[in-house]
Amino acid sequence: MKKILSGIFLSLSLVSYAQKDDTTVVLSDITEKVKSHYIDKKAYQKVDSLFQNESEKGTFKNLSKKDFAAFLTQKLRTTIKDKHFFVKYHENYSPQKAVDEKEREKENNFHNSLENFGFENVQRLEGNIGYINFKGFASRESSEKTLAAAMNFIANTNSLIIDLRENGGGDNDMLLLFCSYFFDKKTDLYTTYFRNKEETVINSTQSKVAGQKYLHKKVYILTSKKSFSAAEGLAYFLQEHKLAEVIGEKTGGAANPVDHFIIQNQYLLLVPAGQIKSVISHKNWEPVGVIPDQEVKAEDALKAAHLKILKNILNTETKTELSIPEIKNLINKLEQ
Repeated sequence: MKKILSGIFLSLSLVSYAQKDDTTVVLSDITEKVKSHYIDKKAYQKVDSLFQNESEKGTFKNLSKKDFAAFLTQKLRTTIKDKHFFVKYHENYSPQKAVDEKEREKENNFHNSLENFGFENVQRLEGNIGYINFKGFASRESSEKTLAAAMNFIANTNSLIIDLRENGGGDNDMLLLFCSYFFDKKTDLYTTYFRNKEETVINSTQSKVAGQKYLHKKVYILTSKKSFSAAEGLAYFLQEHKLAEVIGEKTGGAANPVDHFIIQNQYLLLVPAGQIKSVISHKNWEPVGVIPDQEVKAEDALKAAHLKILKNILNTETKTELSIPEIKNLINKLEQ
């Protein structure tokens, strides 16, 4: 995805605010990356105009490098209306370190392991209900054993709640692996078009997984405004295939996959460089977010899901470890 597109417009327009300082070089490089990589080929014109206007107003003069990056993130997201844009200042960035991909991956895996690869909590709630509090999609290779352990733990429950209220997304392959636990066979979920390669790939679930699949049971996904990217994908595709109900708030609305760039050995830049489309609807959740089946405040989502499952247990006379009076008593407690 490194194909660079040339163009006279960019080089001419940048001259109007070109000065020999760090800020201008960074702005120029970011504009070029948006021009050559962003899914919308004309969006860089808005970026160029934005940077010129802010430069003329002197906006950047008194900003620290950290605040400069935060300002660019906010402006890029609102100007282009794509929440996957991101700029971050790296004070101690080392180009030599970045060259060794294996070392970087090892370091990332270590830091992710300190947070159990996103699996904050896995338990069985009263009424034989599985619960997974999942906060981030680390790489599939590093996460698959922990995911398998989590799914094996809740395998004997009658229903499952997946809590994505604090999940900011992450690895696409991990998204597909997690989805695979709810499909009985390999299923094409979505296509991804990469602009720089002019290539479209099909993204599918796996027929076999390391843990026990969770099939033909009720699944509920909890969401909030913070649920983002791959977290939205898990909710979106399980909802679309009628394998899960979504309870909570409308999600952030970031579907486009990104490319990573280091600008002037100082700034990390994320540019949405692809576009995904559901195989079923030919749509995605950009920028509207995933719409819940039951919309409640994020802090009330777990209680709402628990209540819904308990009432369904009564209606279907599903056997659990609780007696009918115990279930009714638990419902009363939750409703108070």
